[in-house]
Amino acid sequence: MLTAGALVLGVSACGGRATTHHKPGTSHEQAGGSVGKLLAADDGSGSRLRQVDAEGAPSVAVAVRPDSEDGWNVHLSVRNFKFTPDSVGGAALLGRGHARLFLDGHPLARLYGSWFHLPASLVRGAGKGGSELTARLYADDHTAWAVNSAPVQASTPLAPVTPSQAATAPEGSGSATPRPDTTLVEIVVSDGKVSPAPGRTEVKKGRTVELRVRSDRADQLHVHGYDKETDLPAGRTVTLTFTADRSGLFEVETHESDLLLTQLVVR
Repeated sequence: MLTAGALVLGVSACGGRATTHHKPGTSHEQAGGSVGKLLAADDGSGSRLRQVDAEGAPSVAVAVRPDSEDGWNVHLSVRNFKFTPDSVGGAALLGRGHARLFLDGHPLARLYGSWFHLPASLVRGAGKGGSELTARLYADDHTAWAVNSAPVQASTPLAPVTPSQAATAPEGSGSATPRPDTTLVEIVVSDGKVSPAPGRTEVKKGRTVELRVRSDRADQLHVHGYDKETDLPAGRTVTLTFTADRSGLFEVETHESDLLLTQLVVR
């Protein structure tokens, strides 16, 4: 999903947070890393399998429940595995990496934490009504962890959104399917926690980025590097749209609470 190349990264203009894409001496290619055995087969989505012994191997279970406002809340339970968003693009280390969600085999999202809010618009954008959701574990070099030549993954039925859920969606929640040339990022801030967990969102240079953010307290949304910002009234979904015409890694934060919402990787 990420392509080869390097980003020149530094410290963000607000908060002094250092950002690192590649670890020194590591490659972004899938052949990076020496843990396990890199198989010729892939996981069905283009990522090669990295096979490890069954004993001590990463494992995952997935549970889904409808959200009262929109979509579903997804929870991953992992063993022998740690989410490592700061190491993405580096070499494969056993028991480290990220997860990806697939709907009937179609890619939906990348996860860097156990909890993820899956908006109904994201499912509609995939062109599927929804039947089976699969969570699969990957190494930092984007190879898929595998045991006995099979990807480490778990699946569960995805219950359809009920009419009552659709009726209670808040005004301005932005549930419409985005245009094909638009990268949609939906984020919810509640009790000082960000959902989905902060990670990296890949954007092709020149595409339109549509940030939809809902916060339970009044704040201000800021996109570093692009100098885009807007107020976040409490309890309302705000949409910030701009063109990603500059390459690099850009942090999206709240100013008052100083929360990292996501990092945009523009190539």
